[in-house]
Amino acid sequence: MKIAFYAPFKPLDHPRPSGDLTTALGLTRYLSRHGHEIAVASRLRARELASRPLLWPLAAFEALRAGMGRADVWLTHHAYYKSPDVIGPWASRRMGIPYAVFQGIYSTKRRKTPATRLGFELNKRSLLAADVVFSNRRLDMENLRRLLPEERLCYVAPGIDPGAFTRDAQAGAALRASWGAASRPVIASVAMFRDDVKSQGLRYLISRLGGLERDFLLVLGGDGETRAELTALAREHLPGRALFLGQLPREELRAVYSAADLFAFPGIRESLGMVYLEAQAAGLPVVAFDNGGIPEVTRPGETALLTPPFDDAAFTGAVESLLDDADRRAAMGRAAAAYVREHHDAARNFSVVEERLLALAGRRA
Repeated sequence: MKIAFYAPFKPLDHPRPSGDLTTALGLTRYLSRHGHEIAVASRLRARELASRPLLWPLAAFEALRAGMGRADVWLTHHAYYKSPDVIGPWASRRMGIPYAVFQGIYSTKRRKTPATRLGFELNKRSLLAADVVFSNRRLDMENLRRLLPEERLCYVAPGIDPGAFTRDAQAGAALRASWGAASRPVIASVAMFRDDVKSQGLRYLISRLGGLERDFLLVLGGDGETRAELTALAREHLPGRALFLGQLPREELRAVYSAADLFAFPGIRESLGMVYLEAQAAGLPVVAFDNGGIPEVTRPGETALLTPPFDDAAFTGAVESLLDDADRRAAMGRAAAAYVREHHDAARNFSVVEERLLALAGRRA
């Protein structure tokens, strides 16, 4: 099966890592490994397309060019009001092939604001044109049901390759030695240092952990425009208790998780948070806010302690309770690794997408 692939939000080779890019790469690699051809139909980044009229002629040209291709099915990844797919519906119809969307998002509140109304309508148009919309968030599924019938919707649980993050005790011990951690408890956190809710969450984490009067080492993986600010904040609140690792290749995160005792990141309005799956796969209990998609990628009370957002006492109390109890950390870590293997194995979950696309391509043939 030849798949015309388009990612309006962020192309597959975008240099800045993120959860949605991780999902897109995982999905396309899975399909490629199972014998399907992924043909990138367009690299046009449609972010804020509705408010950038200079992009509209280019989008029209890309739709015309893409529609001259040949494929068995069209697959768009991550379409929503900020990056609507204005290419796929037209091009797939011209090619005479089914049109599918993975991670389609429908938010009706965006039609109420003039600044977002056009993007909302363009996104709605693409979703209505889809033969199937896959979603990896249950909240998004609820919203999509207001627009599309159940037979055109498909839930796919978020997933990773659990084997890529299995705990490596030897690599973890080597990293701990290089950090001078010795027997100090290590708290890991991984996020992009973007000047948005990511950095807001890191500020919260650093400042609140600074109130714990005990020894530990907070290890932060990631980089971005707020690094200088966050480093200064750590010097103020966590002198001698914070280590910044910079941006790391994803394959190096396994050793970082393996060197830690728990994973903590608030995840303010976190859509899903692939890092929570990675950390749990490496046998780490998680501390985070009980919001967004985080409950969908953890098992609260068994693999993670989720607290009300911005409840300082609850959040620091959850961290401290795990620092105090090595046996509980170990038990939750074992449960976390088993949970990810059982429910969030990307190979198993992406097979649902493959089967549905094959069915669409077969129906067309």
